[in-house]
Amino acid sequence: MEDLIRIQNEYDRLVLRWLRQQVGDDAVRLAARRLNGESKPYVSEVCRALDIRPPARSAFRMEATRANRAVGERYLARIRQILSGSSADGHRAADTASRPRHAPAQPALPFGQGFAFGGGLSVREPTAGAR
Repeated sequence: MEDLIRIQNEYDRLVLRWLRQQVGDDAVRLAARRLNGESKPYVSEVCRALDIRPPARSAFRMEATRANRAVGERYLARIRQILSGSSADGHRAADTASRPRHAPAQPALPFGQGFAFGGGLSVREPTAGAR
């Protein structure tokens, strides 16, 4: 369909998909061919020719938000399941697999040692005369 109609952005692509669902491919194709002059018509011109007003951008945004929320909820449910220690088929994970893994302990470094950003810092021992 994009060979008949000018698509400039994602909103145009969404409107074209919505338009095809509303009136069908044949009606969209016929309207585009009627408008097709020296260049391909814009999606908005095809909508006007069909006397249909497309949904606002916010309607598509809300639809995408709902889909993203559903995906996020599925991922969170899976994460909760993993953290509770049960596998996808309801079996308890092995004891070693369910134990949290800790990084090996590292000795603490005195202030200024261990990270050298732009020349580094050094720690000097106080001299005998200093308070």
